[in-house]
Amino acid sequence: MDRIILENKSILLLLEESVEMYKKYYQYEKIDGTSRKIVNRIPENAFREAIANAMIHRFWDINAFIRVSMFDDRIEISFPGGLPSGMSEAEYLDGQISMIRNPIIGNVFYRLRYIEMFGTGIKRINKSYHNSLTKPQFKVYENSITIILPTVLSTASLTSEEQLIVQLFNGNLKLSRAEIEKQSHYNKAKLIRILNSLSDKNIIDKSEKGRATKYQLR
Repeated sequence: MDRIILENKSILLLLEESVEMYKKYYQYEKIDGTSRKIVNRIPENAFREAIANAMIHRFWDINAFIRVSMFDDRIEISFPGGLPSGMSEAEYLDGQISMIRNPIIGNVFYRLRYIEMFGTGIKRINKSYHNSLTKPQFKVYENSITIILPTVLSTASLTSEEQLIVQLFNGNLKLSRAEIEKQSHYNKAKLIRILNSLSDKNIIDKSEKGRATKYQLR
């Protein structure tokens, strides 16, 4: 995808231009009968919340960018600055404590309704995926945080057995057939049938051959 650096602009303009980039790659129109509807491959609300979260919680006094990496199957948003002093990873993910590193930006976003309530951003990102087999991930490091937003995978077109197998891959894992068999408790013949069906539906990819064969979500 395109490599674009957004800088020397207002916070609000940076947010809106980031959303426009998101729409270019992850949003399209679908004709349904006589009407058109917007389809989001990745929830727009989740992307907005993640960008706002990055701006509110990042360190602004160091020479580092918020990095938005867009892939076919996910978006990764990384920003400088770990958790505020006194906040645990569990408290950050659960929204138990509202500790904003940049309260002025937070108040502006709140007044303009870019965010709803302080401390609810992660919960709202997760809620955007409630009907998806794929779920967002949050990687918290000492000096940075990365939010990973996968493309939505609806349960509507999958059998219950296929859904169970897909859930094993959450987190962009690569698994061998033996590993999947061990976790799913399906016998070899049944598992191969399910894996072939998921491959035909363009849900999973198979890499390598023979004993080195690995499966992963597309």
